Amino acid sequence: MPQHPAPPESRRDDPAENSARGFAWAVPLMRAGYAGRGLVYLLVGGASLWSIWHGGSAEGTGEAMGRLQGALGTAILLLIALGMAAYAIWRAVDSIWDLEDYGNSPKGLIARAGMITTGLVHLGLSGLAITVLLGRSEGLGKTELVNRLLASPGGQAAAGIAGALTLGAGGYYLHKAWSEGYRDHMQGNPATLHLNLVLKAGMAAHGVVIAIIGFLMMQAAAYASSHEAGGIGTAFNWLQDKTYGQILVTFLCIGLLGFSLVCFVNAAWRIVPKADDRGLQTLKDMLNS
Repeated sequence: MPQHPAPPESRRDDPAENSARGFAWAVPLMRAGYAGRGLVYLLVGGASLWSIWHGGSAEGTGEAMGRLQGALGTAILLLIALGMAAYAIWRAVDSIWDLEDYGNSPKGLIARAGMITTGLVHLGLSGLAITVLLGRSEGLGKTELVNRLLASPGGQAAAGIAGALTLGAGGYYLHKAWSEGYRDHMQGNPATLHLNLVLKAGMAAHGVVIAIIGFLMMQAAAYASSHEAGGIGTAFNWLQDKTYGQILVTFLCIGLLGFSLVCFVNAAWRIVPKADDRGLQTLKDMLNS
């Protein structure tokens, strides 16, 4: 009598596929977050270049948001607020469940901890957009926040550590631009292939801005003075005072427009390994094939 084999194990659901389906909801959240992030850098870079063209100076995030008026401005601020909140949630989800597969090595854990910090920063940007949207002042400014931190017990050391971490994040983005590490999670297609040089320049510009912010925060901690600490606007002002400062700031603003493109490209074509089971080819694999 012929023997009938047992049902193959392949008939069972693949755990990896189950995991991908279980976190599929995170992909739209991620895309909305990157789109909102792209809007912020498009606004800052564009408003700054417009101001420079008309004889003014580059502007920080709050100043750029304050330029938005009327129904269109309200819509953009609302999109930024929602996008930044989505990005903050995405980073928390990504870190906790390791959706981008960084792992539990020391390097992976540092990357995942950095996601939480990044999420908190963008949650703050969401709050900033809401305060501007409601027509109120920006509330507690960055300088006053740093003042309070420096005045608290151990605050000077905490500010120094925060500055060092921020400076390290800037270095990370510069390394990512140099090594083209952003290609690891980006879908390979004709668009991403031809935009590679712009994406690289945008990533580098973002790294420079973040590194300057970190350096200024460390300087504020070293001298127990908050005057140098701040965000993108403070970084622009610091660079403006250097030799050929206006030219450097102009190029940096153009670079931030490039970084806004990095964000929009991620919104459209970023691959999340543990939340996407379509087996898409990355830009890195496409270039190496």
